[in-house]
Amino acid sequence: MTKRIALYTRVSQDSQTTENQRRELLAVAERNGWEIVAEFTDQGISGAKGREQRPGYDALMKAVARREIDLVACWAVDRLGRSLQNLVTFLTEINAKGVDLYLHQQALDTSTPSGRAMFGMLSVFADFERELIRSRIMAGLARSEKKSGRPPLDPEKAEKIRRSLSKGMSINATARKLRVGVATVHRLKQQMAKAA
Repeated sequence: MTKRIALYTRVSQDSQTTENQRRELLAVAERNGWEIVAEFTDQGISGAKGREQRPGYDALMKAVARREIDLVACWAVDRLGRSLQNLVTFLTEINAKGVDLYLHQQALDTSTPSGRAMFGMLSVFADFERELIRSRIMAGLARSEKKSGRPPLDPEKAEKIRRSLSKGMSINATARKLRVGVATVHRLKQQMAKAA
């Protein structure tokens, strides 16, 4: 049975052309006896853009959803997207519809056992990347929830400072004797004055 192939090409700059990508993919299709039923192109659009901003990519995904193709052929992984997570999401979506992926530069073909194994490894790395990002976010949130500033003064030490001040010892002498900051002793003396 002849495979129905969709080519996907993309360049980031309007000054660039997808012709070299297309020529290589046509040669691969001819060698493998693939029938090209559709070609999708995004001209001058970054791979970091989402599906809604890439009309060629969006049309490709609609063709996948309608099961009009058996395999997506693309020149390189970075033509599909800029992150491993995006690639794995793409692969999962097309795989759910029974569509395989051929990446020319990476020699990845998910219609072969080795290609499926490579896809499995990519999925593991994408999960690992997601977990790393999640753990960094959680650590950042935990840091931001900690109260800033000095820890509260030990109640026992605060009582010693008050006794010392009550006996008439100066702020500086009390701070030196009890090994606390002058500002701490001063603050406690002010609290004592307000309470009196």
